[in-house]
Amino acid sequence: MKKILALVLIAVMGLSVLTGCGVNQDAKTIYILGPTPDHGWTAQAGAYAEQKATEINAAGKYKAVYMPASTGEEQVDLVQMIIANGDAAGVVFFALEDSAKAGQEALIVNNIPFISFDRIIEGPDKYAILNASGDNWQCGAGIAYWLQQKGMLPGDTMITLIGDNGTVCTRRQEGFEQFLKGELSYYDEHTKQTYQTNKIWSQAEIDALCADYKVVCNWSADGAYDYLEQKLTDITADAKSNGGKLFIYSMDDEMTFGVMRLLEGNSLSDATKNDLANMDVYISAIGGMQELYDVISGASSQSAIATTYFDDMMSVYFSPKMMMNVVGYMVDYLDGNWTYEVGSGKYEPVWIVDKNNVSQYEGFTGHAK
Repeated sequence: MKKILALVLIAVMGLSVLTGCGVNQDAKTIYILGPTPDHGWTAQAGAYAEQKATEINAAGKYKAVYMPASTGEEQVDLVQMIIANGDAAGVVFFALEDSAKAGQEALIVNNIPFISFDRIIEGPDKYAILNASGDNWQCGAGIAYWLQQKGMLPGDTMITLIGDNGTVCTRRQEGFEQFLKGELSYYDEHTKQTYQTNKIWSQAEIDALCADYKVVCNWSADGAYDYLEQKLTDITADAKSNGGKLFIYSMDDEMTFGVMRLLEGNSLSDATKNDLANMDVYISAIGGMQELYDVISGASSQSAIATTYFDDMMSVYFSPKMMMNVVGYMVDYLDGNWTYEVGSGKYEPVWIVDKNNVSQYEGFTGHAK
């Protein structure tokens, strides 16, 4: 019975997308589903969405409504409100969790066009008029390239700090691995150069690098802090006996801040801190927080911590301002200025920001201290 219901749902989805049945030709409201403004990358993306909504409302052709939520389940409830309102021209859907999938399915059944942003949910992604995000594969490839340039080799010790188990981090890990295997190049938007791995890694070598020390941090500094408070002493001892190198693959600026907060506190022993200070330690991040740029440039009070314990650090530029572009894509769609096929993807370019170019960029503020 479940299989039959699933097939019926798929058939309805496909029919509504292909035929346009039930479209309200007078609908003029663009709904934007995103996070409750709080802190970090997602909140800044939401703030930019609100800014774009204000611009759309000022232009007068469409009405734009930003609808914040804290969970995927809340977003499903908001979709039901949108459907009941009956005035939706389209929805820009920044899914906070995979549980928002039911909301996207409801939009498909009700023939409301939507753009999926950032977290791309498998299934509904085939019916989105566009799947838009930063290029997460290139984020992973860029970090793999940078760590490799810093001397990372098969058999070394690495910590992997993961945001969550959704498509964002899955794609970042795929890009990381594909670069090392020579299957994916890294293109840097800043330098306009393409980079290849300097050594082809086997999958077994990559698996060994990533196997021992990895954790899902739920995109928070606290998640990284809590894990490393328990594990960093053992990890440091392992790295010390394994050539004296430690590589930290952090998938978000916030989690990198969690590492620094641990290092400036009193939870670790002096012996562990001394070992770290005497080893080669390299740490990544992804985002574009000004607070982290200040650390990299030496302008932050935390720069001394970074200098003491890290031989170098970087952050892949992944601007939340891209949310404004994505909302603009919905306006383009409604205006008929559209060249994308249903289910296709558009990925914003990324690049490495480190001590060599950090002065050229202004980040966003929003670190949860």
